[in-house]
Amino acid sequence: MTIKSAHRIDSVVEYYFSKKLKEIAQLKSEGKEIINLGIGSPDLPPHQSVIRALTDGAENSQNHGYQSYIGIPELRAAYANWYANQYQVDLNSQTEILPLIGSKEGIMHISMTFLESGDEVLIPDPGYPTYRSAALLAGATIRNYSLISENGWQPNFTELESTDLSKVKIMWVNYPHMPTGAKASIELFEKLVEFGQRHNILICHDNPYSLILNPEPLSILSVAGAKDHCIELNSLSKSHNMAGWRMGVMVGKQEYISEILKFKSNMDSGMFRPMQLAAIQALSLDGQWYQDNNKIYEERKNIAYRILDQLGCSYETDQAGLFTWGRIPSSYRSGFDLSDDILDHTGVFITPGGIFGDNGNAYIRISICTDAKVLNQALEKIESFVNQSVL
Repeated sequence: MTIKSAHRIDSVVEYYFSKKLKEIAQLKSEGKEIINLGIGSPDLPPHQSVIRALTDGAENSQNHGYQSYIGIPELRAAYANWYANQYQVDLNSQTEILPLIGSKEGIMHISMTFLESGDEVLIPDPGYPTYRSAALLAGATIRNYSLISENGWQPNFTELESTDLSKVKIMWVNYPHMPTGAKASIELFEKLVEFGQRHNILICHDNPYSLILNPEPLSILSVAGAKDHCIELNSLSKSHNMAGWRMGVMVGKQEYISEILKFKSNMDSGMFRPMQLAAIQALSLDGQWYQDNNKIYEERKNIAYRILDQLGCSYETDQAGLFTWGRIPSSYRSGFDLSDDILDHTGVFITPGGIFGDNGNAYIRISICTDAKVLNQALEKIESFVNQSVL
């Protein structure tokens, strides 16, 4: 007899990309050429000095033991300096910074620390699916809040406050927004902080895209009084091309960090010290590093916009982050239909916006984590398909 899994697993499903990558792998095994414009995993390498710091650290025989749950002091200090330089936010490196094995684990740590049955969580629609999964696994109840293009993909606070918020404990926000690329503003962050204060809600801001095609990177903690009701997650995955390294950070006031550490310290045994040394080096890179990356991404984004043009999609041209987000033409019922059609006829995979929530059903998302040459190949394939369809 098969042992039954826990009921909590029934509340979530396998991540869409996990299933889709299996399908793409099967197509490739059948000899089909597939161009994957789906997942936002940077294809560019980290800075060479970061790789050297890792290898040098690994060659030191003293660096292979268990490490602190809160990261080495030098790493916490590097994160504090980075926040001061990039966001003009002052953090106490001893008490307000918690290095993470990627910021995705921080979403689960926060959820498991603060949520239980009876609590409600405000989840953006569209938004990153992991917010929902983590809340459900923690036993909480989901409350979707609608984001629409007409409102700049920002929360409608009047609409939210017309409802009963007494059971809401956490609100997830993410700017620059994934998947839409909508940028943050101080005005938006001020509204979020005030909202959290009025209703005693913990505002959890997920901030991995702030340095990608975004001239004015912001942290929600730059707003006066934000630390009382806000936690921020950040990551080196996107900004430093270190997605597979799993180097992230959580920042917030000591009381929140201390509570979350109770959970985290039971889940892992610290990060490999050479990885931490490499992260310190990455955090010390000057502005030229970000400029060089963004120059490449700017070229790629322009090609992705041309793909959207070929598909008859409409879009905003000032999107930040590693994706382009476009509204599909009326000839398709949903982004899923368009995505499947393009994959079947051209071998190009584009993410359907509906995986991010119902408000994404009429959209698609294109990743720019692919060389310009490959993006142009995808453009040519789609252009040929579109021309044949018209004929």
